[in-house]
Amino acid sequence: MTLLTPQVHLPPSPEAEDHGELTRLLFDGDDRERVHGMWRDLIAKDTFRHRPGLGAAERAALAYEWLRLVNDTAGEAERLADDPRLLAALHEWAAIVDGGGGLCTVASIHYNLFLGSLLDHGGAGHRDLSDFTALRRTGTFLCTELDHGNDASALETTAELDPETGGFVLDTPHAGAQKFMPNTSMTGGPKSAVVAARLLVGGRDEGVFLFLTPLSDERGLLPGVRVRRLPLRTGAPVDHCLTAFDRVALPREALLESEHGRLDAEGRLRSRLGNRRKRFLHSIGRVTTGKLCMSGAAVGATRAALAIAVRHGEHRLVSGPRAGERIPVNAHRSHHGRLLRGVATAYAMTFLHRAVLARWAFGRTSADAGERADAERLVAVAKSWITWQARDITVECRERCGAQGLFAANGLSEFPQYIEGTITAEGDNLVIWVKAAAEMLFEHQPPRQDPEPPGGVERLADVRHLRGLLARAEAVWQDRARAALRRGPSGDPVERWNGASSAALEMVSVHARLQAADAFLTAVGRARSPEAGELLERLCRLFLLQQLGEFTGDLLADGHLSADQVRALPRLLDDVLRDLAPHMTELVEAFDLPREYLDGIPMAGPGPVALAGHCTDHAADGVED
Repeated sequence: MTLLTPQVHLPPSPEAEDHGELTRLLFDGDDRERVHGMWRDLIAKDTFRHRPGLGAAERAALAYEWLRLVNDTAGEAERLADDPRLLAALHEWAAIVDGGGGLCTVASIHYNLFLGSLLDHGGAGHRDLSDFTALRRTGTFLCTELDHGNDASALETTAELDPETGGFVLDTPHAGAQKFMPNTSMTGGPKSAVVAARLLVGGRDEGVFLFLTPLSDERGLLPGVRVRRLPLRTGAPVDHCLTAFDRVALPREALLESEHGRLDAEGRLRSRLGNRRKRFLHSIGRVTTGKLCMSGAAVGATRAALAIAVRHGEHRLVSGPRAGERIPVNAHRSHHGRLLRGVATAYAMTFLHRAVLARWAFGRTSADAGERADAERLVAVAKSWITWQARDITVECRERCGAQGLFAANGLSEFPQYIEGTITAEGDNLVIWVKAAAEMLFEHQPPRQDPEPPGGVERLADVRHLRGLLARAEAVWQDRARAALRRGPSGDPVERWNGASSAALEMVSVHARLQAADAFLTAVGRARSPEAGELLERLCRLFLLQQLGEFTGDLLADGHLSADQVRALPRLLDDVLRDLAPHMTELVEAFDLPREYLDGIPMAGPGPVALAGHCTDHAADGVED
């Protein structure tokens, strides 16, 4: 059976250099070529096109082939691992390859978690990294255990100091301490791991540290290393495994040391940090950059899904209002309205990601501990919001493309599954929002203003006024959470937090959207052409009107909105959708996807869609058996 759509010729997409001001604003302005150019050019190559018929094992092996192309393109692996913007940009572009596939996963693990951890703990000055930078050995990261996920600070793998050799004995004490989901099989060639294990010195538990551990060589797994493949999971065909150690001997230099902890010649731990939990968090500091990478991957996948869905909607013809008339499905508000809402959110996600990256690049080197903590929290809040939005939007895009969107060759069906992984990776979204909520409940102070007259309906056209209303909604939910916490039973901290957590999480949700709105407004202000600035402002208005809908009751009750304004909101939202509809293609063309990538997706092209071997057929519209 072959699925077809009628042939309608569209004008070619503009080349990258002609995308204009929207593209410049989306992709780091004048730094666009340095940060994004080589990754965009890389995924344009034929080797990254969809390959029908590959099994899971073949796709997992392909991810490592692609990783070597990434390594060749990067040139300096250490520079890539040490540059958050360059690393996150790699994830933005790699995420669109093969529906997310395994490339993002193995690249994130090798460059960020593995090589990045080595660089953060002394780097090339303390050990030879050439096997890893040249990819003669692929790096992996072993932290999570079967019994310990979000409570990884309680993990049970041990590395005991051997007083006779001065080295360590790495051991998995029971089945629940097996490392869960690292890519430790022989797929991809020899591997080494950074292993999180509890350092034991003379019977003392010094907390969790990282240990560089060879896992395999050209002949297979090394003695004492046990690896068992896990069943295939959805979303990323990677060689996920259970990994255990049976008293594996490691040399003294295997311990990754820095200011958080060093062993002296007598085996005494010297640390500037006061407790084991702080030492652990310092050890796994690369998880914060990992959150930025997951956000980048979700942003890239979202933009690609929208571009495919919008292009398909332009040439997918349906019956028009007159006999014999055919019109694009994008002509219908019920269709383009949902996509435009996704486009507005995708722009907000992108601008927020850029702002958070800049904040982290500054905060991670700041001597101010408070600044660094604020930056880390913002990274976590943004990661959760961005990846949750990505899941919703990619599901919507698939749905708007009907049955054809279900086929992997059309580049949509695997995006939601891949994004599920980003929601859990580097900290489960809900868990990291709970942590942020607890911190923000008293540390964060949203702007508070005395109520002013709401004014007329026309005020709701002012994006800065809409932004102010969203800020007031954040203050409302913080007040609710604080009040709920005070009402809770003083002798039961769990129940006390339970009573406040729902309102506190809503506060974080509004805060994330407010940060996205601020980043969006900053981009509007940076537009060099009035036309681009006006179009972006309308798109920002759409984004803000969407966010405010659920808070109209509170804003009305507190005098920030009038009854007439609340009644007018649905009409205003529809008006901005009407005004933006003619620009929908322009808005997604600014996502700058390589023409070669789009040409490789049958549904994204102007001709009939034929999925049997990607051949075309000029039969009538519909389904041909």
